[in-house]
Amino acid sequence: MALTRNPRRGRTPDATTAGSAKRTGNANLPAATTGREVIQPIVVPNTLWQSTNPLAYDGGRPSEITHLADVERSGAATRDNARWGGALEVIPTKADYVLDLLRANSLWPLLSGLACCAIEMMSAATSVNDMDRWGMFPFRASPRQADVLIVAGTCTTKMAGPLVRLWEQMPEPKWCVALGDCTCSGGRYKRSYSTIQGIDRIMPVDVYVPGCPPRPEGLIYGMMKLQQIVKDRRGHWPERAVGPTVPDAI
Repeated sequence: MALTRNPRRGRTPDATTAGSAKRTGNANLPAATTGREVIQPIVVPNTLWQSTNPLAYDGGRPSEITHLADVERSGAATRDNARWGGALEVIPTKADYVLDLLRANSLWPLLSGLACCAIEMMSAATSVNDMDRWGMFPFRASPRQADVLIVAGTCTTKMAGPLVRLWEQMPEPKWCVALGDCTCSGGRYKRSYSTIQGIDRIMPVDVYVPGCPPRPEGLIYGMMKLQQIVKDRRGHWPERAVGPTVPDAI
């Protein structure tokens, strides 16, 4: 197709050559159209690559799978009941069972780090470990948007009050994960006058992740165990302890 230069619009097709191409019946060139007419698409066969096996990809033969067509003709696929029907269309259950299943796959930890174990907690959320792929969402900056408190590091008596305040501001149901030896039992600060000898003395703990410090994989494994606990305790949150879980005599 010849092109002529238009001083205002650049290069445009020549109308005379386009009309001559239409008169000669060249199938490779689209015919000139007016208004809203649709141009017939140009189909170019694949001549760049051919399989060495003529029977590969079924060789252009029709598919031998016919049961899907039978299902389509029967009309069973148009019913929105998973093709079970009958009594299974309505399954009686508790809303807590369904909601806890959603909560188990959508854990929102609180962005709260106390000491050196917080570095391992941050590393667990980086792209190298990516704890988000197991349904543990990015850390929230507000306790009112979180349901998992990861106590990462040494908790002193001075920080016990603010930490309990954060725990009380989190909505129910909520869970607590003790990360590191200092958080679980005091660690290297055992019997220290300024360190809480186990975070379970001031709040209930669901999962303990020992180590000094534990690796990010350990925290991810602990969070996966927490998901299992949430699924096993579905619908039983009113029976859960609110305060510390250790006896006062210890």
